[in-house]
Amino acid sequence: MPVIRRLRLSSRTAAYGATLFLLAGCTSPISVHEMSLQRAYMDRSRSALNGSLLSNTTHTVLQRQNLLKLWETQPTRTIATLRAMTQRHFYAHKLEDQLFALAELSYQRARKTHDRAQFMAAALYAYAYLNPSAPEADRPSGYDPHFRQACDIYMFALTEALGAPITLSAQRWTLPYGTLDVEASATPFQWHGHSLTDLRPLARLSIKGLQNIYRHVGLGEPVAGLPHLTQQESRSFQITDKLRVPLNLQLVMTNARQQVLADVQKASLHLAAIDDPEPSPPQEESTPLQYDQTAARGLSLNEAMDWSTEYKGFLDGRLFDQGSIPQLITIEPHQHGHRPVILVHGTASSAARWADMINDLLEDTEIRQNYEFWLFSYATGNPIPYSALQLREALQQAVSQLGGVQADPALGEMTLIGHSQGGLLIKLLAIDAGDKLWDGMISRPLDSLNLSTNSKTLLQEALFPKPLPEVKSVVFISTPQHGSYIAGFSLAHLVGRMVTFPITVTEVTKAVMESDPNIRRLNMRPWRVGSVYGMSPHSSFIRSLATIPVANQITAHSIIPVLGDGPLDKQNDGVVSYKSAHVPDVDSELVVRRSGHSTQSNPITIAEVRRILLAQLHNGSRPPQTAELITRNDIMTLGGEYVPTTRTHIAAPQNDNQPTTTTPPARTGKSVRPTP
Repeated sequence: MPVIRRLRLSSRTAAYGATLFLLAGCTSPISVHEMSLQRAYMDRSRSALNGSLLSNTTHTVLQRQNLLKLWETQPTRTIATLRAMTQRHFYAHKLEDQLFALAELSYQRARKTHDRAQFMAAALYAYAYLNPSAPEADRPSGYDPHFRQACDIYMFALTEALGAPITLSAQRWTLPYGTLDVEASATPFQWHGHSLTDLRPLARLSIKGLQNIYRHVGLGEPVAGLPHLTQQESRSFQITDKLRVPLNLQLVMTNARQQVLADVQKASLHLAAIDDPEPSPPQEESTPLQYDQTAARGLSLNEAMDWSTEYKGFLDGRLFDQGSIPQLITIEPHQHGHRPVILVHGTASSAARWADMINDLLEDTEIRQNYEFWLFSYATGNPIPYSALQLREALQQAVSQLGGVQADPALGEMTLIGHSQGGLLIKLLAIDAGDKLWDGMISRPLDSLNLSTNSKTLLQEALFPKPLPEVKSVVFISTPQHGSYIAGFSLAHLVGRMVTFPITVTEVTKAVMESDPNIRRLNMRPWRVGSVYGMSPHSSFIRSLATIPVANQITAHSIIPVLGDGPLDKQNDGVVSYKSAHVPDVDSELVVRRSGHSTQSNPITIAEVRRILLAQLHNGSRPPQTAELITRNDIMTLGGEYVPTTRTHIAAPQNDNQPTTTTPPARTGKSVRPTP
């Protein structure tokens, strides 16, 4: 190419470049474009908590102080420089923005370096941002998204700084800018008189298996601790030794905004339980404490439950006889004035199957303040009357251990809730059987049999039951009142033959069979006295029990799930037919459509139990304005279906238009109770 042509091309290229440069100078430096609402939300809520990008506030602080480029290359020096600037201009406008920036930058740096001291610094900056030293100081608005972000930085930073298990002893920290002395509490924290050990953080836990997650949003780190139980509490009735108590942990600093910018700082750790009436330190009304109660409950169940016991407890009737596994446990210490609700699981099941119901019911303030939940476990392959006797004895021992009804009348206001076979157990504590149960099974009077005193006593207590005086109401859930068609199958009988019974049961059965030649001719082989055959519609036990009504002084309720939408007399829940679970002589019967046998976690079932418990508290009348009474109309709105029953009902409260039956009561002498 000739030299002249090359020069022309170069000149033309230069001219084009100059023209583009001039045009670019005329382009607006600001552009506006639309984005999706999801992207807009992510942009507004971004922070070091959810990624590598800083929040807009921190970005602005760095830009104003000409520190943005320094942060990209020397983050540690950037934090130190911003801290020095904040110290020099402590009384400057927007101090809270700089404290938030220091918290976020320290947290971001700590995530990359895994430096616990840097996490502690982030927690202290966040606390200072949230807690101005004087009411007139700049206080972040609750509408500011950074307010909640600061709470979360404080929580997660404490989680990483304090580690696990958490120690509450005095400690000194060397921070990036000075020292922090953490004082130990002068009086060790006590939860209902119990010291707590093994404090574990909950912020990082993901809970599966519980339908609903409940948290109290507020300030502080949610943790859980194990109560240290005494020897006396390790009897048949006890607080489970795997219980995790929901707690709130705070690192508290006085004059936080002044202290956090000093080289030497002092703070103290404070614990508060979720059921503390007066948490320490006292909080301002606008500063709630943060708890993660569902995570604590999930951790308790995960650590406490050996799921194999569901099947061991069915096949080995001796599982609870050694006393190493308690049959009756509670998830919290008994509190005076709290009425016990005893939950009894069904066949090849365990107490953990009530987790969703307990998790939901404890979120109702009025239930939490007036009830407590006890869980009964038993070897579900054993004879039903034998297991019911164990339940009776466990409750009697618990009441005695707690000082009796004289010490706390609430102990005499028990509600028993039984699922499936558990419903048959609780019925045996709520009936006056007389000799009907025995006569339906054995043709000879008990006194005429040649038995030892111990054998006669056991049979008398198990097969001639009377109502337990402390029981005031029972709730049957999926209960085979007339037997389960599944239990009548030959396969169920085959499984029933695999059950090993306690020696006591084996010896008493053998003694009864040998006491009379006529009885010996009855088919009383061991498998026929177990729970599987006992729940067969052909069993003489279930037939006799079905004819005995709940005692007059005890209110009774049925919750019956069915899988289909057709006529009830043709429906079942996969295990129990509606016709078997239905007993007309109850105070209420709720049908839960499109629900299987394990309906304890169904929201309609849980709502009905809540309705029953609240109605018992208020005796059918409207509660104070502070309480919420759920009505039958509410349950029907959820999808429940009430069936008329033969017990007489007082007129329903206002706004509760569920019709009631006018059929006369089946028994006389019943004290009439209102039904909401």
